Amino acid sequence: MLQLVKSEHFQPLLGKPCSLSLPDGSVMPIQIESIKDTPQARMPNSTRMPFSVELNSLAPTSFVDGLCELELPGFGCLKGVFVSRIPAMGRDPTLGYFFIAFN
Repeated sequence: MLQLVKSEHFQPLLGKPCSLSLPDGSVMPIQIESIKDTPQARMPNSTRMPFSVELNSLAPTSFVDGLCELELPGFGCLKGVFVSRIPAMGRDPTLGYFFIAFN
C-alpha cells in the first residue's frame, strides 16, 4: 500500500493539525510542514515520483522513530510508515520534528 502513496495525498493536510498514531498506540497531534518531490531519488522504471514529508508535533513528545499510522484524505489509513525524528536546529526544542521519505 505504501507504494501507492503520492505527494498529492498529503496536500490536504499541509499546514493543518492532524494526528499521528504512534507504535505504542498513543496519538500525537502533528502538523505537516512541507512536502517535497525528490526526483533525483527516482529509480529506473519507477512510476512514482519520490517525495518527502516534514512534520512537527504540536505538543512536547519523547517519540524518536518507528512505524506509524496516518489518515490521508482520499486515500485512507496509511499504515506502517516509518517516521524518524530530525534535530530541532534553532526551532522550539520542546517540540518534535520528523521526516518521512517515500522512494
